[in-house]
Amino acid sequence: MNEPMNFSGGPGALPASVLRETRDAIEALPETGLSVLGMSHRSEWFRSVLDEAERNLRALLGIPEHYHVLFMQGGSSLQFSMLPMNFLRASRRHAEYIVSGYWSAKAPVEARLEGDTRVIWDGRADGYRRLPAAGELPLSPEAAYLHYVSNETVEGLEFADTPGLPGVPLVCDMSSNLLAAPLDVERYAMIYAHAQKNLGPAGVTVVILRDEFARRATTGLPTLLDYRTHIDARSVYNTPPVFAIYVLMLVTRWLRDEIGGVQAMAAINQAKSDVLYRALDADPGFYRVHGATSCRSTMNVAFRLPDPQMETRLMESARREGFHGLEGHRSIGGLRASLYNAVTLEAVTALAEWLGEFRRREA
Repeated sequence: MNEPMNFSGGPGALPASVLRETRDAIEALPETGLSVLGMSHRSEWFRSVLDEAERNLRALLGIPEHYHVLFMQGGSSLQFSMLPMNFLRASRRHAEYIVSGYWSAKAPVEARLEGDTRVIWDGRADGYRRLPAAGELPLSPEAAYLHYVSNETVEGLEFADTPGLPGVPLVCDMSSNLLAAPLDVERYAMIYAHAQKNLGPAGVTVVILRDEFARRATTGLPTLLDYRTHIDARSVYNTPPVFAIYVLMLVTRWLRDEIGGVQAMAAINQAKSDVLYRALDADPGFYRVHGATSCRSTMNVAFRLPDPQMETRLMESARREGFHGLEGHRSIGGLRASLYNAVTLEAVTALAEWLGEFRRREA
């Protein structure tokens, strides 16, 4: 069996150097002599970890000072609820949602519990194979906010352009492509991302929140579900996931020092996706990519084969060759290769070459 390569949709691969440093930290941190798993969240050491993680994220993404950077828990699922609790519950306005796939369809379900929620576009009728053009979105300047998911991990769709209207707060779940390419943070009132794709291991969620938007939040919320609680406590209101945040900090160091920043990472990610899509497009009758060409994700490549039995053979054979995590999501089946930041170009090239061999053998 070859060296294992992780193409899982999440939790995804971590950089080799981060894994090595994490392994040592589990035994004993050089700064404290204690295991990272036993470090207090009230210690000066952990405060320095939080501060560096925030500094690194601000530098990598160009986050202005009038945005808060929070380290929270509960994943995107909790943000689906907290967002409307804070900004829709007491509002006389409605919230707008774009439903572009399995994951984004979950968000308006929670928002409807809090107030007037309108799905302004839903790709279900097309099997979530494409994304809306600007002219298809009946946007209202009176909306409390517009919410969308920038990259659909299940279907392999990624927005190339940013939707929205001037003056309407834009909120985005960037869980599977934050740090994968540069972005203009100023266009957003709020960005959030659970970590187990590009940021680190599961357990921590990064929230980037414009101060002016945060001050609009309603009052009378449960303490833990109020963004201002976490702003005031600098992400340590309750016990945070120390280990996950520590690894996230290491990932930001890796991206800064070994990769050279988000712009360099974007070039690598584009090269990876080009290699894999080229291999699949060599015979579109055999490998059938789920998403329309104009909407293809650089992070998640979802595809099918001519029949389910052949897909099963591919996955079994792939595991023997060291390619892991190629199973498609349970909602659509098929296959999926996730090309998150820590997945190397060498691994993707090896997978692409092997997929070519499999096709020639099975066709």
